[in-house]
Amino acid sequence: MIGYIEGNILQKNDDRILILANQIGYEVLLPTIVLESLKEREVGDTVSLFIYFHQTEKQPKPVLIGFNTDEEKEFFQRLITVEDIGPMKAAKALTVPVHDIACAVEANDLDKLQELKGIGKRTAQKMIASLAGKLDKFIISEMATVRPKLKQDELIQPVLDILVEQLGIKPLDAKRRVTETLLLNPSILTPEALLDEVFRARPK
Repeated sequence: MIGYIEGNILQKNDDRILILANQIGYEVLLPTIVLESLKEREVGDTVSLFIYFHQTEKQPKPVLIGFNTDEEKEFFQRLITVEDIGPMKAAKALTVPVHDIACAVEANDLDKLQELKGIGKRTAQKMIASLAGKLDKFIISEMATVRPKLKQDELIQPVLDILVEQLGIKPLDAKRRVTETLLLNPSILTPEALLDEVFRARPK
């Protein structure tokens, strides 16, 4: 099974590219977020992609779907666990960064999810039902890029402990409050400031 490809671009099309690697040309389908990141690349340039290999009895012809990072691929694999979202539909739906989709799921934001290509209200509801509470990794990793010198556990965990253990807030709701607050206020650097901002934005 193919999990990673590095080679030179032979051809670029609307939704896929042809990569020459070890004298073999691989046609790779690309979600919009990946296409956007490669729009400045020209034929002959080197690219490297993490690959999701899709082949079933109903889809006997192998399809390679490419991602810039292993994290994008992992999010995609979570997405296709949702009922009625197969690999092709999931690839088309990735029109914004994965952390934006993760935040929309955790915030129960149906309107935001319905902005994704091919995602209607019913499918958006299924995404929330299937994935809520399982996407913290993708939200936290984005915050870590904003605040690379700060250990996230040292900032977030004390606040979660207070919200859950002392104030009786449900763990999932506590995580949502904290992640939403940090994404809106990325300059927060201390647990005390984070706790204050959580309640300023969403009082208990």
